[in-house]
Amino acid sequence: MAWAYFMEEDTMEVQRWINIYENGIYLEIQIAESGDVRLVHLSPFPANEDVLGTEEERRTRRIVELQATGEDRNDHHASKYTGTMPGGRLKYECHRDFYNENGRKLEVIMEDRGMWVTVHYQFYNDIPVIRAWTEVVNQSLNSIPMEYVSSFTMTGISSGGSGSWEAKSRLHIAHNAWHGELQWRSYTLSELGLTKVNDFSIKRLSYSNSGTWSSADLQPMGGYENTEAGMALCWQIEHNGSWHWEVSDKANGQLYLQLSGPTENESHWWKNVAPGETFISVPAAIAIVKGGFEQGIVELTRYRREIRRWNEDNERLPVIFNDYMNCLFADPTTEKILPLVDAAASAGCEYYCIDAGWYADGEWWSDVGLWQPSRRRFPGGLQEVLDYIRAKGLIPGLWLELEVMGIHCPLAQQVSDEWFFMRHGKRIMDHGRYQLDYRHPKVIQYANEVLDRLVTEYKVGYIKMDYNINAGIGTEVKADSFGDGLLQHNRAYLRWLDSVFIRYPELVIENCGSGGMRMDYALLARHSVQSISDQTDYRKFAAISVAAPTALTPEQSAAWSYPLKEGDREEVIFNMVNGMLMRVHQSGHLADISSDRFELIREGISYYKSIRASIPKALPFWPIGLPKHGDHWLSLGLRCGENAYVAVWRLEGGTKEERFPIPGCDGRKVTVRCGFPQHESRSWSWSQLDGALIVTLPTEFTARLYELHIEEE
Repeated sequence: MAWAYFMEEDTMEVQRWINIYENGIYLEIQIAESGDVRLVHLSPFPANEDVLGTEEERRTRRIVELQATGEDRNDHHASKYTGTMPGGRLKYECHRDFYNENGRKLEVIMEDRGMWVTVHYQFYNDIPVIRAWTEVVNQSLNSIPMEYVSSFTMTGISSGGSGSWEAKSRLHIAHNAWHGELQWRSYTLSELGLTKVNDFSIKRLSYSNSGTWSSADLQPMGGYENTEAGMALCWQIEHNGSWHWEVSDKANGQLYLQLSGPTENESHWWKNVAPGETFISVPAAIAIVKGGFEQGIVELTRYRREIRRWNEDNERLPVIFNDYMNCLFADPTTEKILPLVDAAASAGCEYYCIDAGWYADGEWWSDVGLWQPSRRRFPGGLQEVLDYIRAKGLIPGLWLELEVMGIHCPLAQQVSDEWFFMRHGKRIMDHGRYQLDYRHPKVIQYANEVLDRLVTEYKVGYIKMDYNINAGIGTEVKADSFGDGLLQHNRAYLRWLDSVFIRYPELVIENCGSGGMRMDYALLARHSVQSISDQTDYRKFAAISVAAPTALTPEQSAAWSYPLKEGDREEVIFNMVNGMLMRVHQSGHLADISSDRFELIREGISYYKSIRASIPKALPFWPIGLPKHGDHWLSLGLRCGENAYVAVWRLEGGTKEERFPIPGCDGRKVTVRCGFPQHESRSWSWSQLDGALIVTLPTEFTARLYELHIEEE
């Protein structure tokens, strides 16, 4: 164990310290003579006297915050989760410092009146990321009525540099919207309304999600950058339900960051931990890096690959055709599908997924739940169509929405209320559906029967698992609170998903929630593919594609390419480039597209297959910064060793020429070629002096993909 002792001059107390340096992260924890445990320093830089602060400052740097009903708050806090009790009474008992299959692990154990709290910090070999969570064990004779427990808390995030935190702090927030996912914005804290008005403020910058869509309004992520110190924290909360994070200031001008799962105030979560019970918070991962926010994203990318379930799909990256977007739009029939299968096979696709509507003769939205194929849509049976897909060399797939049941589904009237989310004695309805409760054994049995039938009887190898409602704050059934019921359900659904992949390890299940309404690494640690958006305008889709690698690995990002029936060659190229550095999610009326435009699709898919082996090892970069809707130019790069792939898009307005600086290439010789398309490449050049790719695209709404080979120095 890493221990240090020294005598504090102002208190004459003997202080104990846990000092760790691992994977470029410096961590220092102080155990005061009183037994208080303080996370004093967590940084990519070693500590000095200034960043360690005074003893008075360190007293506020708690390692965990935990609030129980009926307990006091010893802080002037307003809505902030500071000064919590019994969190403030916790005393050090011991710690464990050891190595496991992931890397180094630190566990700090504290106790108060029979409540044992363990703060977990998991390191990952060679990656400057820690995963943090809190475990509460009740060994007392009384229940612990918890309102809040932090998964990670750190005070002093603005330490380093001489300027004020107002001048040197940037907060990065990912706004999410249906058809407009992953709109990152960077703010000073003053722009968000947090300024130093006193020794400390009772205002906080607070960001939350409540409900079953984990990324409905905001991505469960964020970033803090100290521009003067040259360091950044970048985090993700790994939960498929409600979550919360906040930033504010404490006494002596210290900024803090706290991450958690559901809370009572924000998401109606309250948990009564009975004697003998254990509660574990949702995990959060924090990249701690030298440099800026984008470097934090790079390290989270490496971490995401480390924690993700290994699967062949993320190694091979087969091309997916799905007949929904700008194509059949949930109106499949045998007559419509067969020509599309022929065209998809000819274009080079490897999966064919029949999207919504295959189970209903007509309107289907509020009837879903039986999941039996429509005879009207498939006169010869669905099996005939699936066999045809296989005969053409593609793996068949089907759309499912297995977490809901339509309010007009006959089965919904036959089963008990305990199958569903309930509040105030009523079933919760949203958009014509009930929310199934995956804690109920008969719901699990039902879901397994549906999935087993599709996989074993129909030989389906791909499932698009959609989810088109938000069931709200939770359920009262067998729960201490609505939020407690939701958290239990969230975790039960993940256990069910794990069991599916154990039974069917080769089955590919795409995660979808009206596009990108639930992009989180509780689900993405399991799923190999994520639909990033339902955006139907290929020109607007580009900004979402460029931003996708901030939230998930490129090889998990399913980006639509859906050339229009009537369009030109540049429209096809733009569509194809949208998905080429990720997972190609092909759609569109390929059977009705002119032959010259169809050949561009074939060329694009063929080129994608030639580079896709590099994508699971590549790291993202953004030559002109993260995208915003309304930008004139966009760019995304993937770096793999001495090779890089750079996609560029020209949108509306702006100039015909743009410079794209490539990180680490100043003064380097670089060979550039246009990878796609090869015969309509336009003009480009390489500026060796400043390491920039210069591209000219004379026409608006055009795109190109370039290959760069960086020569050794």
